[in-house]
Amino acid sequence: MEIKGKIIHVLPLQEGVSKAGNPWKKQEYVLETFDQYPKKVCFEFFGDKVDQNHAQIGDEVVLSFDLESREYNGRWFTSVRGWKLEKASVEAAPAMDQISSMAMADIPPFPAAADNNDDLPF
Repeated sequence: MEIKGKIIHVLPLQEGVSKAGNPWKKQEYVLETFDQYPKKVCFEFFGDKVDQNHAQIGDEVVLSFDLESREYNGRWFTSVRGWKLEKASVEAAPAMDQISSMAMADIPPFPAAADNNDDLPF
């Protein structure tokens, strides 16, 4: 699955050692979507994926992820586990000042009034 958005939080790196004696690490981020009603999604990278995928607050990204749910003591927990993070490419869109100047170029100039006597009642 994929989701596009902007990184709004980078949570602290978590590290530890499993019961089997193996080291582990997990990095969590919060992404806000670009939808009409933006949604916030907390996702994580685990193990080697932490070192392969870095992001900073403000980065616009495309996240490839898997959803996983597991049961513990009769309760269900769902995680969003990222496996690839790509910086969103800036499309070849003109800047806002270019857009406004292009729009203004299409508008014909307002003709100068020949006299100040309008036929308008107001």
